[in-house]
Amino acid sequence: VQLQAFGGGLVQTGASLRLSCAAAGRPVSVLHMGWFRQSPGKAREAVVAITSSGGITYYTDSVKDRFTISRDNAKNTMSLQMNSLEPEDTGVYYCAATDRYNNYANGRYDYWGQGTLVTVSS
Repeated sequence: VQLQAFGGGLVQTGASLRLSCAAAGRPVSVLHMGWFRQSPGKAREAVVAITSSGGITYYTDSVKDRFTISRDNAKNTMSLQMNSLEPEDTGVYYCAATDRYNNYANGRYDYWGQGTLVTVSS
């Protein structure tokens, strides 16, 4: 499975961005997928994930009311709609996937995209 994340950019506080993760090699409908981010000087953290059946888990409380994860089976992509962006959301965003639920449940992902940079200016 190859993943490619795109859609990052430089925006001002309060703006919106939509990240996408294109998958190749397996349909996203059978993958458990997630978004991670690494902010400057910090460890990579899980943001939100979606199971193959559509179950969604938010791992970062600060984004629950602002970020929405979704999947488009026809386009074989996963997306992250980010609204009301804050400077604290700045970082490199990675998409990840696994086809094993046990791995997903334990936060282990087998496939990773290359990351896309999101910069939110104050």
